[in-house]
Amino acid sequence: MAGIKDVAAEAGLSVATVSRVLNGHPSVSEDARRRVTAAVERLGYRPNAVARSLRTDQTRTLGLVISDVMNPYFTELARSVEEEARALGYSVIIGNADERPDLQDHHVTTLLDRRIDGLLVSPTDGGSPGMLGAARAGTPMVFVDRWIPGVDVPVVRSDGRAAVRDLVAHLHALGRRRLAIIAGPAATTTGRERVDAFREALAAHGLELPDAYIGQGDFQAGSGRRVTEGFLDLAEPPEVVFAADNLMALGALDAIRARGLRVPDDIGLAAFDDIPWFVHTDPPVTAVAQPVRDLGRAAVRALVDRIEGRPGESVTLPARLVVRRSCGEDDAGIESPSPVRRSTP
Repeated sequence: MAGIKDVAAEAGLSVATVSRVLNGHPSVSEDARRRVTAAVERLGYRPNAVARSLRTDQTRTLGLVISDVMNPYFTELARSVEEEARALGYSVIIGNADERPDLQDHHVTTLLDRRIDGLLVSPTDGGSPGMLGAARAGTPMVFVDRWIPGVDVPVVRSDGRAAVRDLVAHLHALGRRRLAIIAGPAATTTGRERVDAFREALAAHGLELPDAYIGQGDFQAGSGRRVTEGFLDLAEPPEVVFAADNLMALGALDAIRARGLRVPDDIGLAAFDDIPWFVHTDPPVTAVAQPVRDLGRAAVRALVDRIEGRPGESVTLPARLVVRRSCGEDDAGIESPSPVRRSTP
């Protein structure tokens, strides 16, 4: 592999001159710049990023620790983060915490050891020791999707309360009254927030959320299946199950079909976190959609601001209700409350 000395010999210049060209120093001549560029192309030379980072104290690399890479929401988020980072001249290293605090800390430690310039984290719980330590040590950091109250870190997230209110109003207009929720982990802000929003929306229509209609899930398909089976065993099963994330919704759908029941004829299904698959299910699933790509872009910009000495700002973007046919919409023919985007299946 060619080194900087090889480039200098090929260009007929000193190593110092080549170094100045590669580092964008303004004092080099245009002729020297052209000769170095041509030599680099002929030799296929690639600068040593690690050595450069020791000189500049920057690697132009960001770390992204996500809760579950198998969740389509986080897959799309990671893609958006990578695209925006690349546009700003940064690379991204991704760690999958798999909803485990110990894995989260492992990835945070590994990324910091690799001298990344800043961290994007979607916390798995109320704060693992390594991640909290990195935040308190002043590591440039931004929380995305989830956050930890009391930790002084910018948060980029969506607000789903209005969309959940729209969903409950929509279900109420369809004549549905017995509404249940598959909740996410209570240790996560999103898990708690979505249950609270659902309960508040029900109360606005004079409806209660009995304990029997709250099932504790973990943002995984298996828990959605298990909780839904429990709902179906009740003497008075719910008329609609609202899953607080997409994987739990898919698990709920499995449980319903395993009983030989049909959506929405026998029971309705709605989900938080819309995914492309939902338009291909039969029937297509009504869901709350988050602006995932916008969240990823905003998170990167906030982190780069912090890295480059500017104040990174928290950003909150609205979610929206996407009405399809999994709650009996065809039968009722009732228009959904505004603002709602109606999707064609």
